[in-house]
Amino acid sequence: MRILGLDVGTKTIGIAVSDELGWTAQGIETFRRKEDDPAADINYIVNLANEYKVGSIVVGLPKNMNGTIGPSGVACQQFAENVKEHVECPVILWDERLTTVAAERMLISADVSRKKRKQVIDKMAAVIILQGYLDSKSN
Repeated sequence: MRILGLDVGTKTIGIAVSDELGWTAQGIETFRRKEDDPAADINYIVNLANEYKVGSIVVGLPKNMNGTIGPSGVACQQFAENVKEHVECPVILWDERLTTVAAERMLISADVSRKKRKQVIDKMAAVIILQGYLDSKSN
């Protein structure tokens, strides 16, 4: 069964999905959040979960380097709780420390332009979050 991976930010949500066997993560898109309608963000994710028939959803949890949770982490926890109220599958929080940095480095090493990096960075971070989760389950 597929797993949906999310990199939730204040303006965008990076979205990735696993293959049927749960071995690899592929980026789907970077969704632009609706500032004036937070329920639309939740509905979009719920619809994606239904479309891909996911068995669980992994939400990246940004922690500080010392392991504490700051304001963005609290916002991601709240987002995950809101999603959990609308789906029948588990919603898992996954430590996402340095995923955006790793995504940026990967895109720079692939010689992706700054403008293009900005468009795909959140999607790549979602792939890294989801792949980290998938790898942990296979070990």
